[in-house]
Amino acid sequence: MSVNKETILKDAFTAAVAVADPQVIVPQYLAKIFPKGQEPIGRCLVVGAGKASASMASALEAYAKGHWPQVKLEGVVLTRYGHNSPTSHIRIVEAGHPVPDQAGMDGAKEVLALTKRLKQGDVLIALVSGGGSSLLTLPQEGISIDDMRKTTEALLRSGAPIEEMNVVRKHLSAILGGNLARVAIERGARVEALLISDVTGDSPADIASGPCAADYSTYLDALNILEKYDLNDSSIPKSVLNHLKQGLAGEKPETLKDSDLVDAQVANHVIATAYKSLEASAQYVQSQGYEPIILGDTITGEAREVGIEQAALVRNYMAKGLDKPLALISGGECTVTIPAGIKGRGGRCSEYLLSLFAASSDLPNIAALAADTDGIDGSEKNAGAWFDVGVREAGQIKGLTPEPFLLAHDCYGFFAELGALVETGPTLTNVNDFRIILLEK
Repeated sequence: MSVNKETILKDAFTAAVAVADPQVIVPQYLAKIFPKGQEPIGRCLVVGAGKASASMASALEAYAKGHWPQVKLEGVVLTRYGHNSPTSHIRIVEAGHPVPDQAGMDGAKEVLALTKRLKQGDVLIALVSGGGSSLLTLPQEGISIDDMRKTTEALLRSGAPIEEMNVVRKHLSAILGGNLARVAIERGARVEALLISDVTGDSPADIASGPCAADYSTYLDALNILEKYDLNDSSIPKSVLNHLKQGLAGEKPETLKDSDLVDAQVANHVIATAYKSLEASAQYVQSQGYEPIILGDTITGEAREVGIEQAALVRNYMAKGLDKPLALISGGECTVTIPAGIKGRGGRCSEYLLSLFAASSDLPNIAALAADTDGIDGSEKNAGAWFDVGVREAGQIKGLTPEPFLLAHDCYGFFAELGALVETGPTLTNVNDFRIILLEK
């Protein structure tokens, strides 16, 4: 039974990832956006960024070869190191994530330079997925890549959720916050953005900080976020603070707004979401005799607190009595706040899972898995981790207790000791985190 539960957990995760495979969904949406007789003509520039964007680019090339033989593709797409995919005409640049590096900045410069060469009637296809915010880090004038790196690191350590981090980054970028679309609009080009969502709510403005979408946030919002987490000139470079203050004073242009899109040919298409992946997983576990309950794809908060909350939820279900086995499935993006002086190993998925493990010691028969759909959970090379009664018993035999590992933020180390890591390598897609708990009668 133990092996069976491991298989069900891992296959449920596989089902969630598979439905967001760019090789499947990109051709489907291209056929809708450019129906027969309305294929691109003239220049077709492809740019993009994100963990899934290289795979999206290779899928686009394969589709264009069979359906747009008259179109000459060119462009550049940025992805995280190790997330490459083969292309012939679209150049793939691998760069740093989540902390930006020089390779990312050089690639982003190339994206902007190519976009500035667009002309009336040209088509810009943007391939955007989670991770694009840091990969498209091209600072506004006066801000260095090192300043952007320090700002990103400070926001990561503060525990700010990704949505708030991206509000700040949009207002420091020459590309994010709709600025890429603004360049194309000014040149009379048509913009079609294909988005794989890794954010709660699936708003185009939030996916990779919306390079082609109207932005709802302001310079004031960005400054308020820094103040909220007590990030000041001791942790944020002066060039960044000065830029935000100048923007607040009206000395810098705001991000793209809805009013800028009047009469513009700009469309954002969300082609994959976390909820669709949760539904695919639910369909799989149902075939295995479990009644799926989708808790939602917008669960956020401190990872260890979410683990405790879901342990309490499991306890409530068990107390009521179960007519049949249940599978509690959820998505969203938790955060991990790491105190100064602690390095930690792992990420939000493994931290959530170890917290759930610790908080459910009175429920030894539950099994659970948590993994990032991009295949990388935080600082190590695993997608996440899993446990069942066998893993719990192995921990007892080895004398491992979860509390010291939680205190050290070394959740990777705990599950590595028990051989309970989920290791997939880069999946070349990204629809946020995936969590599943199996409950028996």
